[in-house]
Amino acid sequence: MDGNTIQILISMVIYMAVVIGIGVLYARRANKNSEEYFLGGRSLGPWVTAMSAEASDMSGWLLMGLPGVAYWCGLADAAWTAIGLAVGTYINWLVVSRRLRRYSVRANNSITLPEFFSNRFREKKKTIMLIAGAFILIFFTVYAASCFVTCGKLFSTLFGVPYKAMMIVGAVFVLLYTLLGGFLAESVSDFMQAIVMIFALTVIVIIGTVKAGGIGAVLNNAGEIPGFLELFGLATPTLDANGQQLVEAGKPVFGNAADYGLLSVFSMMAWGLGYFGMPQVLLRFMAIRKEEELKRSRRIATVWVVISLTVAVFIGIVGRQLFPIAHLTKGAAENIFITLSTSSLPGILAGFVMAGILAATISSSDSYLLIAASAFSKNIFQGIFKKNASDKQVMTVSRITLLVLTLVGIVIALDEKSVIFQIVSFAWAGFGATFGPLMLFSLFWKRTNKAGAIAGMVSGAGMVFLWKLVISKLGGVFAIYELLPAFIVSSLCIVIVSLLTKEPSDEIKEDFEAVRSGKYE
Repeated sequence: MDGNTIQILISMVIYMAVVIGIGVLYARRANKNSEEYFLGGRSLGPWVTAMSAEASDMSGWLLMGLPGVAYWCGLADAAWTAIGLAVGTYINWLVVSRRLRRYSVRANNSITLPEFFSNRFREKKKTIMLIAGAFILIFFTVYAASCFVTCGKLFSTLFGVPYKAMMIVGAVFVLLYTLLGGFLAESVSDFMQAIVMIFALTVIVIIGTVKAGGIGAVLNNAGEIPGFLELFGLATPTLDANGQQLVEAGKPVFGNAADYGLLSVFSMMAWGLGYFGMPQVLLRFMAIRKEEELKRSRRIATVWVVISLTVAVFIGIVGRQLFPIAHLTKGAAENIFITLSTSSLPGILAGFVMAGILAATISSSDSYLLIAASAFSKNIFQGIFKKNASDKQVMTVSRITLLVLTLVGIVIALDEKSVIFQIVSFAWAGFGATFGPLMLFSLFWKRTNKAGAIAGMVSGAGMVFLWKLVISKLGGVFAIYELLPAFIVSSLCIVIVSLLTKEPSDEIKEDFEAVRSGKYE
């Protein structure tokens, strides 16, 4: 390990120590009761609400996955994904946040998403709670695995240590931190990590652009690759029998640009639909201390997202000029941010920039694990199997669940060839289709009933698996992002089943009208 690498390591250790310090600071308050541990006592301010929501949402794929897509095949996929996410962020904060904050209080002061859906429909047998909790466990375990992959790739690339060992170390660190501080510590540290992430992105894109000869030089280089800078075309790397991009005369080989029609555009923009069902974002809406502060949070979140996504995409384009043959597989392309950072900055500064990736990973994985643990301990264990369970028992079960979920996530992440962007896209589709339509109809359509809610969740989640594993293999028009068809199917099932079954009770309708009118306490 050379001197530069040691400096990087020191910087990252300092950062991790600060994160642990935040956990220790909030540990006592977090362990008062389950509401404090899982929702921070509804005490978040507008800045922490906004920044923690976006940091926990974006995860390591913002610094590795998205630049990797732009580096590998050009602008189109990455740009339309970013546009969809930016639009989805704004609409979610504008339309969903205020109504959900009200409704979660009205629905018996719900502190988790499954609990909100269950209380919203005043169910007695807790079927919705069980189904919602189960899907959260499934998709968040996959999500956490993507974060562990990020940790493994980061430390393996930086320090030359085997991927699996570094992935496990990262997973253990995340587990210990999540066990320690709970939701409030996670949200405060996520606020700090959001700042680190945007700082890291901005520093690297500026330095990389200057090093490449300026924006003009970057665009000219990218323009020489067929389809690389097109919004309606896609660059196609030419691969050998081993799946590596061919290199001739020191330059990567590309084929003719692939067509990129409106269906592909809608498919990638469909990422924005995922926000309506994303638990780690929706919980921030429920946790803010005052409904009136959501307007400020919306502005902060939108600005952060637009800047971060734009810079992340451009980093991939800059990287293709500076290091055209450094990464010759789709999975390896996700290391371009690391390559740019370590080659452009002194060790200490590179370490703090690398902490941006660590920040993104920690801010997401702790959210995923915490929400998944709450889904089991609070909603399934206490809500269904042991209704008289004490807060202490709930907290104990939660911590055991965290350990089990971490172990499962580690198993999923063992393959170092995993592509972060693909893992995240599947989990994102799962949440978006399972909970997104139900959230919108629950908040804005009074006729939605329990049967429709169950049909929407099951059909949405089922279609994600069916489309991803079977239908998309047919190619052509079927090779679209699974979230789009699954979201549509879930919405149709909610409407059709609700209309064909019994209307909601008068009490449920009264709740709906009270929330709509603003009288919800």
